[in-house]
Amino acid sequence: MKIRLILSILIFAWCGAGIRIDASESDKAIHVRVAAYNVEFGKSASPEEIGKMFKPYNLDIIGFNEVPDGDWTARVGKVMGMKHTYVGKISSANHKDKYKSILSRTPLQDTVEHELTVQRKRSWNPASVVQAVTQIDGIPIAFHSLHICRSTDSHDTGHAYRLANEILPKDKTDRIIVLGDFNNEMGDSALQKIEQTGMRATWEDLKIDVSNEFTYNALDPKKNHGVIDHIFYSTKSKAEVTEGGIIELKKALSDHKPVWANIVFPKDLKSTK
Repeated sequence: MKIRLILSILIFAWCGAGIRIDASESDKAIHVRVAAYNVEFGKSASPEEIGKMFKPYNLDIIGFNEVPDGDWTARVGKVMGMKHTYVGKISSANHKDKYKSILSRTPLQDTVEHELTVQRKRSWNPASVVQAVTQIDGIPIAFHSLHICRSTDSHDTGHAYRLANEILPKDKTDRIIVLGDFNNEMGDSALQKIEQTGMRATWEDLKIDVSNEFTYNALDPKKNHGVIDHIFYSTKSKAEVTEGGIIELKKALSDHKPVWANIVFPKDLKSTK
């Protein structure tokens, strides 16, 4: 009986110690599951269908673009149990129902939309980015969802240039996520401008060679334009991406493919190297 009692105590102590170790480790990191999706004004799928598609990914926050106005984003959230939304007021190129929106599991604060209009004949206008801050595990995370025009040169007045030089430098949040339809592939000058602000594409951590993939056109793959939908995070956040990629669907729900990532942020940035 004594031996059994001692063994029981040892097993309980060992299990308890294991639980405490796991809890301690979890305190050091915040897992944020995000996605970006250009839904082409909901032409090919209902918000309920898109919510059902996203539900298995257990996302914390989604950035939509070319999204219908009104309660469309909230209807996606109802399927997923995500209650908090912000829908911008600037429709891309002034087309019908091409807004940018944010859907979040946690409350959104400091919501704002930045217009990125430029004076260039080769650009469509207006473009914009919607921005919000949300608290996850008590830590503020800034989230930017955008839709900008393709830039094939190094012109210093493009949408990406304005984002990189006028919007992102003003965001003093330690943890920043920027995602959406950039209409540019990795290596283009437009995305290089964004990287120069201290942003890193999730493809790098995931070691995905996007030159062999595409996110547009999902409805007509023979006319694909490569990977133009991206997720970036701020390098000052010391984060790393542990999961993610392009979501491949048997039936396309838009002319774009959705992209997603699990971004792990350290809670204490001072203790990280």
